[in-house]
Amino acid sequence: MTHYDLHCHSTASDGSLSPNALINRALEKGVDVLALTDHDGTEGLAEASAAAAGTTLKLINGVEISVSWHTKTIHIVGLNVDPANQELQQGLSALRQYRQHRAEEIAKRLDKAGIAGALEGASKHASATMLGRVHFAKFLVETGHARDMNDVFKRFLVRTKPGYVPGQWASLEDAVRWISASGGQAVIAHPARYKMTATKLRALITDFKAAGGVGFEVASGRQHPEEVKVMARIANQHELFASCGSDFHSPDKQWSELGQITDLPSESTPIWQLWQ
Repeated sequence: MTHYDLHCHSTASDGSLSPNALINRALEKGVDVLALTDHDGTEGLAEASAAAAGTTLKLINGVEISVSWHTKTIHIVGLNVDPANQELQQGLSALRQYRQHRAEEIAKRLDKAGIAGALEGASKHASATMLGRVHFAKFLVETGHARDMNDVFKRFLVRTKPGYVPGQWASLEDAVRWISASGGQAVIAHPARYKMTATKLRALITDFKAAGGVGFEVASGRQHPEEVKVMARIANQHELFASCGSDFHSPDKQWSELGQITDLPSESTPIWQLWQ
């Protein structure tokens, strides 16, 4: 049985392992097919591809795009994208520019709250192309302003807190179009995590399919099997292909270990059927 993990992150975005180390860990964990899906960028794919060459691991070129939809932030995974595609890269470049602007604004707000040097401190933890909230969180823990990452997000980086800056991301239509233009398949990432009503989730799926989206992340991390069954039923009702991914970021987050994913229910139609 082929072991798939189609959602994970490296130091090219907010993961803690380099693309090379990520490939090595995936091999250790028995993953056969891995998609590297860094946030709003594909910079880690070349290193990951080189690391996977000559091994038993098949690497899928991926990306996870940040989307603003009806005041909510949604993540859309792109699988089998062509990282050389100009339309995709233009879109991702605009998102990364916005990320930099947002980071500068977060730093200003933290400075007003009496925390100086946040931009420089966060940048030490980030890649050359992506500076995000997790990097500010690492800085705040490192400098003793918070106990741990969870404490940071509760006290500093969520709505009404000192370092909160609302996201203004890509539209759903643009994100799916960029993925499709690059030859990839668009997937709604970890849908259970959005805590939407059934009506709201149905509206999201309707808009997603109208834009050309085809996949639904039925299993994300070590989800409870019953929740996976619910997600599988929703995917089937809307004729979406089922995807699965650990959403791995770091070895210290046991709930999202590489390859440790609840199996897709037998009634699901796996997205990799499109690749055969």
